[in-house]
Amino acid sequence: MILVTGATGNVGRGVVDLLLARGLKVRAVTRDPAPGRIPDGAEVVTGDLLTDPAGLDDALDGVDAVFLNAAAFLHGGDGGTPAATFLRLARKRGVGRVVLLTSGTVQADVPADLQANVIGRMHRVVEEAVETSGLGWTLLRPGEFMANSLDWAPQIRAADVVRAPYGDARWAPVHERDIADVAVHVLTTDGHLGTVYELTGPETLTYHERARLIGEAVGRPVRLAEITPDRARSAMIVAGVPAPVADTLLALTATGVDRPEEVSPTVRELTGAPGRTFAQWARENKAAFESRPPRPRDEER
Repeated sequence: MILVTGATGNVGRGVVDLLLARGLKVRAVTRDPAPGRIPDGAEVVTGDLLTDPAGLDDALDGVDAVFLNAAAFLHGGDGGTPAATFLRLARKRGVGRVVLLTSGTVQADVPADLQANVIGRMHRVVEEAVETSGLGWTLLRPGEFMANSLDWAPQIRAADVVRAPYGDARWAPVHERDIADVAVHVLTTDGHLGTVYELTGPETLTYHERARLIGEAVGRPVRLAEITPDRARSAMIVAGVPAPVADTLLALTATGVDRPEEVSPTVRELTGAPGRTFAQWARENKAAFESRPPRPRDEER
């Protein structure tokens, strides 16, 4: 039995799908067990790792491995405390390994309190809880998710223009399904304990290029119009992003202008397949960027 946390998220849902396709038993943890959010075939458990990690004690019964999403612990104070509680229960229940989805913002071999930014610190705290849990562990540190570009959807639907800073910053966003592929490989094969895997997509792209590729997917020109970092910061804070997180995200984005991200070969090495491209992701998600909802098929006949 494999326990998957964050089972309705961008990565967790894919992990559940792939494990079920292999005929494996899956117990899926989510805060929102609404019908249709978890694939058929998985055992659904309602729980909250941040506010009540001990409430998932029974859910760990019979579990061999856990896919743990660090994001579950990041919306409060010290995420290391609830993470340690959950991991202690997992060890008592006989769980053999945990695969942690963390963040590429974490600086390697740097303690949490010495991390350069708040996002790296929050994730490193959870990493340290995993590393000291007594369980076999593997860390997955992906860079920017392609799914982050869904934040542009309202602007594109309204005017085919994305307003964002640092349009020439070059990053290698990773497809969430590639992260799921790697996670399932690590969960189901040997040789990965004590290993940290950095994950990126197969190519670096500017934000201008991403806007263009979304336009190609939806069949109309889409462009990025640069705005100042201050204006972007204000918009993020209005949207509910804490100021320290907004500052960190903008600072990280800016580094990609003069220092493009290096492409990691990890996805290909572990899965045997090249990472999915942003153009493919844009085609898969084009409905989110459509000016008008597509008509149902029965209306098109």
